Amino acid sequence: MAREAGALRGIFRIYPPSPLPQERQPLAPVLLDRESLRVLIRLLRAHLRPYRKPLALVVALQLVQTLATLYLPTLNADIIDNGVVKGDTGYIMHTGVIMLTVALVQIVCAVCAVYFGARTAMALGRDVRSAIFNRVQEFSAREVGRFGTPSLITRTTNDVQQVQMLALMTFTMMVSAPIMGVGGIILALNQNVKLSALLLVVVPVLGAVIILIITRMRSLFRLMQDRIDTINRVLREQITGVRVIRAFVRDRPEQERFATSNTELLQVSLGTGRLMALMFPTVMLCVNVSSVAVLWFGGHLIDGGSMQVGALTAFLSYLMQIMMSVMMATFMFMMVPRAEVCAERIQEVLDTESSVVPPAEPVRTTEVHGRLELRDAEFRYPGAEEPVLCGVGLVAQPGEITAIIGSTGSGKTTLLNLIPRLMDVTGGAVLVDGVDVRRLDPEVLSDAVAFVPQKPYLFSGTVASNLRYGKPGATDEELWKALEIAQGRAFVESMDGGLDAKIDQGGTNVSGGQRQRLAIARALVRRPEVYLFDDSFSALDYATDAALRAALAAETAEATVVIVAQRVSTIRHADRIVVLDEGRVVGTGTHSELMDTNETYREIVLSQLTEQEAA
Repeated sequence: MAREAGALRGIFRIYPPSPLPQERQPLAPVLLDRESLRVLIRLLRAHLRPYRKPLALVVALQLVQTLATLYLPTLNADIIDNGVVKGDTGYIMHTGVIMLTVALVQIVCAVCAVYFGARTAMALGRDVRSAIFNRVQEFSAREVGRFGTPSLITRTTNDVQQVQMLALMTFTMMVSAPIMGVGGIILALNQNVKLSALLLVVVPVLGAVIILIITRMRSLFRLMQDRIDTINRVLREQITGVRVIRAFVRDRPEQERFATSNTELLQVSLGTGRLMALMFPTVMLCVNVSSVAVLWFGGHLIDGGSMQVGALTAFLSYLMQIMMSVMMATFMFMMVPRAEVCAERIQEVLDTESSVVPPAEPVRTTEVHGRLELRDAEFRYPGAEEPVLCGVGLVAQPGEITAIIGSTGSGKTTLLNLIPRLMDVTGGAVLVDGVDVRRLDPEVLSDAVAFVPQKPYLFSGTVASNLRYGKPGATDEELWKALEIAQGRAFVESMDGGLDAKIDQGGTNVSGGQRQRLAIARALVRRPEVYLFDDSFSALDYATDAALRAALAAETAEATVVIVAQRVSTIRHADRIVVLDEGRVVGTGTHSELMDTNETYREIVLSQLTEQEAA
């Protein structure tokens, strides 16, 4: 009990409880965080650099389209003042043709700008998703555990989509907004300077309203992304653990747990929705009030003879265009805070370097084959008070079976993870074929070591596609031979399609024992120099376990085999048994030697076997 309590204290030291989203991100009213904005700009600049030509074309098309839009009210004013008022039909027809031509140019440029802008934005999303995926593929187990699978999924999908939408709206709307706003003000002044004084009141009032609303947006958007992470985590746990939930009749508590997370997301979404719902009516109120004011004062100017009807019509159109540019800018302001938050989260992944770094000058050839050695290996999680492994030393030779046994939490799985570099030692060294694994070429290490994890994972596809995962060119004969050794041939032959039988994601359509045998067969297909089995026989019955170990002994006679097991019967005939306790090696030897000399091993054995069976 004391050892288990110590292990639990070590786990909580290594994995401290995460703070709640509310504690992590206080709702401070911020319009635009400069650092976040810099992160967003850096992300966009880095991934839009290959698309400079399409972007230049989009800007040019938007410029032509906006100028055409601005020119149309002036032509309309000329038709009214010089054609309709004077009854000059020829002038109306001539100017009308010009208007149609300008409108056609506007439509063509707008369509082309949206087309190229959308293509560029979609390409941006594809590239950012690819960058995140490639970076995550480089991560060790330490970095994946730091971010968490639900958060990495959210960052790769939802967060990238938000940045992509910002880019799309920028290319299709924001490029033209400042041109339209500045151009509209200049042309409005050209129509009537006195009436333009209304802009000095309307635009600042509209800007102040927008700023007041936007100040609360950013903090809510950040909290929303945290709540989406929580929803993904809870949903993933419940779908994956649905059998456990049903077995313990925990349906109602889990429903309440999901409802709580869902309600928290709803509350944040409602807060954001209220602000968004408030913004557009407010903007439209300013637009309509300013239009009434223009008609009121413009009517007096026309009555006084200082302004013509066509000029008033043009001025009203320019006012609407100015307001439209402000509305477009408003829409962008609504998207920028959320895109900032998402860009921060994306860049956090992209800026995280893996603790498992490929060697600068990799060793591609070795003189010995199959020799495995750990020299004073230590592994410590960042910030942990105690190491998970400390001073571990062992040697495994070709043609031998080395077994590792110990109590729960003693570091057995961590030790095996160090060999294929799923994690790197923080002290000491791991050597394969006499070379430190940190200096070996990753492909050479991958070819030399086959790892069957504690929880075997099968990919969606077929039996054959899963077995060929480590050796794509393997023949059907090689696959059947590996299945026969792994005691899986019989059940695969009984499946509909044999090697082409369908396997669901995670192997959920086969039993736990079948998953383990398929994972063992997948490792056997590669025929490596070193086999690592992390408690890979736990789901097998005793007869299948014995038959599989007998077949393995013949197949791996010249290879190095390292087995982690909880079942003593699986490892009692190993050439060397290494006993771990609280991350340290406390005994090495054969079964009979350890029974006589090692109290820890003796306790483990007698917890499973009687004294007579152990002898």
